Amino acid sequence: MPGDDRPPGARGVTGPLTAAELSQVDALWRAANYLTVGQIYLLDNPLLTEPLRAEHVKPRLLGHWGTSPGLNFLYAHFNRAIVTHDLNAMFVTGPGHGGPALFANTWLEGSYPEVAPEVSQDAEGMRELFRQFSFPGGVPSHVAPQVPGSIHEGGELGYSLAHAFGAAFDNPDLLVACVVGDGEAETGPLATSWHATKFLDPGRDGVVLPILHLNGYKIANPTILARLPHEELDELLRGYGYAPHYVEGHEPAVMHQAMAAVLDEVLGEIGRIKEAGSGERPRWPMIVLRSPKGWTGPSEVDGLPVEGTWRAHQVPLPAVREHPHHLRSLEQWLRSYRPEELFDADGRPKAAVTALMPKAERRMGANPHANGGLLLRPLRLPALPAVPVASPGATETEPTRVLGQYLRAVFEDNAEQRNFRLFGPDETASNRLDAVYEATGKQWQAAIEPVDEHLSRDGRVLEVLSEHLCQGWLEGYLLTGRHGLFSCYEAFVHIVDSMVNQHIKWLRVHRQLPWRRPVASLNYLLTSHVWRQDHNGFSHQDPGFIDHVANKSSEVVRVYLPPDTNTLLAVAEHCLRSRDYVNVIVAGKNEAPNWLGEEEAGLHCARGAGIWEWASSHTDREPDVVLACAGDAPTMEILAAVALLREHLPDLAVRVVNVVDLMRLQPDTEHPHGMSDREFDALFTQDRPVIFAYHGYPWLIHRLCYRRANHAELHVRGYKEHGTTTTPFDMLVLNDMDRYQLVIDVIDRVPGLVRTAGGVRQEMAEMRARHQRWIREHGEDLPEVREWTWPGAGARAGGSHGAH
Repeated sequence: MPGDDRPPGARGVTGPLTAAELSQVDALWRAANYLTVGQIYLLDNPLLTEPLRAEHVKPRLLGHWGTSPGLNFLYAHFNRAIVTHDLNAMFVTGPGHGGPALFANTWLEGSYPEVAPEVSQDAEGMRELFRQFSFPGGVPSHVAPQVPGSIHEGGELGYSLAHAFGAAFDNPDLLVACVVGDGEAETGPLATSWHATKFLDPGRDGVVLPILHLNGYKIANPTILARLPHEELDELLRGYGYAPHYVEGHEPAVMHQAMAAVLDEVLGEIGRIKEAGSGERPRWPMIVLRSPKGWTGPSEVDGLPVEGTWRAHQVPLPAVREHPHHLRSLEQWLRSYRPEELFDADGRPKAAVTALMPKAERRMGANPHANGGLLLRPLRLPALPAVPVASPGATETEPTRVLGQYLRAVFEDNAEQRNFRLFGPDETASNRLDAVYEATGKQWQAAIEPVDEHLSRDGRVLEVLSEHLCQGWLEGYLLTGRHGLFSCYEAFVHIVDSMVNQHIKWLRVHRQLPWRRPVASLNYLLTSHVWRQDHNGFSHQDPGFIDHVANKSSEVVRVYLPPDTNTLLAVAEHCLRSRDYVNVIVAGKNEAPNWLGEEEAGLHCARGAGIWEWASSHTDREPDVVLACAGDAPTMEILAAVALLREHLPDLAVRVVNVVDLMRLQPDTEHPHGMSDREFDALFTQDRPVIFAYHGYPWLIHRLCYRRANHAELHVRGYKEHGTTTTPFDMLVLNDMDRYQLVIDVIDRVPGLVRTAGGVRQEMAEMRARHQRWIREHGEDLPEVREWTWPGAGARAGGSHGAH
């Protein structure tokens, strides 16, 4: 009819949108699609004010079109829903490489130009928006930290839903819209993440609204969920505990009305769930959007179908500069969005495009939860529960058990703020942190049986037997402005190797963006470690996570190996206060000697590495040998070796150096915590043998120290991938890091000792042989090993001295 301003094909289509709203949401969608295509292809001529020529097109076409129109469709509809329902909403983008879509939408809403003024909302800014995308010196093709409103690295397939739930915990007014790609949905982490509703409290937490986007294809293959019969897919999603709502089709006007209707219905369900509050676990709604891959793009290219196929995944027209007919097709494609209706002559979005835009912090790109440092409040950290140390080694404690008491106090002191959580895969009690249950329980929304312990609808501990889910929850929690700790068996933290890779990369870029505010560090506590897996055996013995993170960005990564309880406490407090780091703490849970008092431990941790003069001998002269250690078990063996050397070679000058901050070993030119050559030489000397007992794989120490003057004299003992179910001391013997082998190493490397200390060397070798016979007969370690104590216990207080 005359004056009908609805988009073509909309007549006769009914739904909740008025004619004006339908026109506006379609205009917003078309504008985002136009900007998306422009980013993938154009260097110049952003408004098509002249016929498109080859020189207007980028020489290298990089980007992903296939998922982008669906993302633009959803973003437009959530904008309308935010305005209509006054929502506080975030947008998490799971499908890989949807970057151009999110750059387009945040440009349109103005949040991107606010943080990147060079992409101003005008023709020149649009030109820069196009030019910078997937271009040297520009921005990546995925949803990266440069995208306002993002907390999830697009293309980091499998983790979007976990990040979304992490953002929702303790944010009762927040709605997290999470788009799950159907390729991403094939990953193990995503399949597990559907179960996160069993941990989400309707009253105290926010809402996660998953949108499963079925566009049918990955890079070159169909997706599993898109090929399931409707009934099977519906049963699967209902089996996960959701109430799925479906939007399916191709015709834009019909799809707009269908999506608006479903979104209104879903938000009504969510409102009723939130109004009911805490109690029985609800069946949360979700949306399934089925739309063609590469929707609204070229239907075919060179006689081959593109839209709705895997060929739309990346660049549908790959040879635009070389083939004039591809160039003509690109111009037709861009003009199909009718840019003259969307942008004025100066390149600014017209009112029809911006009519449904939220304002200020209601814009998803400007939501402060997605820039969590804006909301971050420091933890209230209690006084450390110091362990008294009258003399080194005189008493023993279980380090992580004492840490659990400290974490209990952290929970208590931050109960009102509700901004701290402990995450772990069913190991909180096993890792001896169970004192936290005196302050809070384990959050759990599924059924609770009388036999269960510590389960709570309002718990602050999150346990699920999926390291992926724990990591994803914690990342989402941190990036939205809270604090946390991930406790894990050392061997199995490798499961999240890829996830920590991405988080480290995220933090590195995040730190370079002045508008991104610092967030709390991601803190790992790795325990039940390689040297004390007495009953689990070889499968549970792997200290290699340290090697993995040591390869990453030096400005982000920190690794701590506290030798006893007080140093563990000092390190933990430091890590909980820190910002923008990934901190890895490795500590034992079994009873072990206390070497340093509270003050000495604090000073030693501040130095990161230092001489333990109380353990050294003949400190009034240059040492004949340096015995160094990093880690609790290596420290014990080094000190036991020192005691043997004092007994058998009393004239030998021995210096003991303990390293708690592993990155101190690197040069100061390579790591912010690294030592200068002068500092390093003051600890380890320039020319004396250094016997280094290390917690992990020995070659890492060589890699960190290879530039040092004394590297040729450095001999490292550590884990050599020899393990089994055996006694604690036998693990050390199997890997040649026991005290007897360390004494042999000293004799072999200090000039002259091979000639004068042959008898001592033979005695040490015989002790190793005796050990082998003993454990096979008695099933436990030698009495002199089990009952060993530092010979100076009770004589003097502990302390350490750094390099001078």
